[in-house]
Amino acid sequence: MPRVKRGTLVKKRHKKIIESASGYWGGKKNLFKTANEQFQHSGNYAYRDRRNKKRHFRQLWIARISAACRLNGVSYNRFIEGLTKSGIVVDRKILSELAVSDPGAFTQLVAQSASALRPAG
Repeated sequence: MPRVKRGTLVKKRHKKIIESASGYWGGKKNLFKTANEQFQHSGNYAYRDRRNKKRHFRQLWIARISAACRLNGVSYNRFIEGLTKSGIVVDRKILSELAVSDPGAFTQLVAQSASALRPAG
């Protein structure tokens, strides 16, 4: 059986990890073992935080909508309920942008939402 020399493959693998860890602090950018550990952790953090970012932005949008609703004299949950009942389908990102950039249009949406909540008769 012929002898297999894998030095070039190991060097290539190590170099790839070290290059990807180039911005890390201390030995994490120079030493393969610590760089590899940190690289693995960094990947996990990035995966986790790509999902958390969506959660945090939704919280921000809801806080903005809620503040704008309070200025118009209605609570957030009653506003959303009214929009649902009136058949207006607008996501929270767009509602947040309306609340910040165009308060007049948001006030009209609040009025439509309130009219959908009033009992018929």
